[in-house]
Amino acid sequence: MEILALALLPPLVLGPLAPAPETPPRWGFLGHEMGARAAVAGLPAEVPVFFRGASDQLAYLNGEPDRWRIPQRPAVTEAFHYDHFLWMENLPEGALDAPDRYTFQDILHAAGPPHDLRNVGLLPFRVREMYLRLVAGWRLWRAEQDPARRGWIEARILDDGGVLGHYVMDASNPHHASKHHNRWHPDDPNIQGYTTDARFHGGFERDFVEAHVRQEDVSARVTGPARSVVGNVWGAILDELRDSNAHVEELFRLHRDVGFDPAGPLRAETRDFAAERMAVGARSLRDLWWSAWLESATP
Repeated sequence: MEILALALLPPLVLGPLAPAPETPPRWGFLGHEMGARAAVAGLPAEVPVFFRGASDQLAYLNGEPDRWRIPQRPAVTEAFHYDHFLWMENLPEGALDAPDRYTFQDILHAAGPPHDLRNVGLLPFRVREMYLRLVAGWRLWRAEQDPARRGWIEARILDDGGVLGHYVMDASNPHHASKHHNRWHPDDPNIQGYTTDARFHGGFERDFVEAHVRQEDVSARVTGPARSVVGNVWGAILDELRDSNAHVEELFRLHRDVGFDPAGPLRAETRDFAAERMAVGARSLRDLWWSAWLESATP
């Protein structure tokens, strides 16, 4: 009976949950917003005006998946965690040939650590899934004649387009494409003296970006016409991740030799590196948005 009585006590008698340590936002909310604004500005005029005119909304929604994380409920947050990264060094042979995330996870499970889900992630599958949702939304929009229903579809398109942008921007950060996710991985030799401080990830993409990167630094690098990747969406997604992975050592070398110090003086070499990586994400996002619109024209 005593156990039952305790179970029936109001929850407040137990006191509030202790605050959990903050998890650094990927690219920081400001970095995600800058990437989205640069991507919107690069869209062709053929994209409907409700989408091209929603720069503020798309910029806000670009950070949305990081708002879904609940530090006090890590088991809930864990369900979304793997969508944010792909540690390419740990990929089993042929795993990216999987047709969907479920087959991919079966391959990872069979391979075991360090080739398991926890040490690989699901980022490219999340990008492709959100892209296909956007294509479906645009197809519905093209076919819908009722103004009210079309408005509902527009809201769905903006939401899906904004959330897609989050994962595309994540893919442009080398930290998200490598097992050197927060610091140089302890399983790898470190004769170069790269940082082993796990705060590097958040310090680079949030603190440094907020201190030293401006919208014009990113937007000026999103040049040229939007590129259609219809028919090669998966290849374009993987190309962005491979490009990010190829810049991992440069990121760590810059941290060692120049520094990504938010409180220090502006150094062009590190500012330019961060701005260019964000521009890579913005260009990829612009191209995927444009391609989703084009692909939706076909049944």
